[in-house]
Amino acid sequence: MHRRLLLTVAILTALPGMALDSGGGEKKKSGGGTYLPMNTLLGTMIRASGKRGVLSVDCGLDVPDPTLHKLADQSLPRLRAAYVQTVQGYAAGLPQGALPNADYLGLTLQRQTDTILGRPGAKVLLGAIIAN
Repeated sequence: MHRRLLLTVAILTALPGMALDSGGGEKKKSGGGTYLPMNTLLGTMIRASGKRGVLSVDCGLDVPDPTLHKLADQSLPRLRAAYVQTVQGYAAGLPQGALPNADYLGLTLQRQTDTILGRPGAKVLLGAIIAN
């Protein structure tokens, strides 16, 4: 009985020191105000062992221009569809056991971004590229 009371008192004294989110504020996005995160892009490839593997690409967009940022945010479904199609095609064409070329992927995704948005100004940022 005393342990429960002691535990309750310990929890209640620790609560004011904890930062509790009331849920009223907007959740902070990683990368700052000009960054638009993307979900991970996946494509099927053949590993060196001859078995199927997965190529995963983490990326996002840095769009400092406010009007272009709004357009990019509205165009995220189209951008994601183009990116997934590119990654899937690239992964399917990789020779068995070959490593992915980050420069080629970055240039191709940047070209598609500029085409879909209609003008340059949004920069594709590549994160991790994992061949698994």
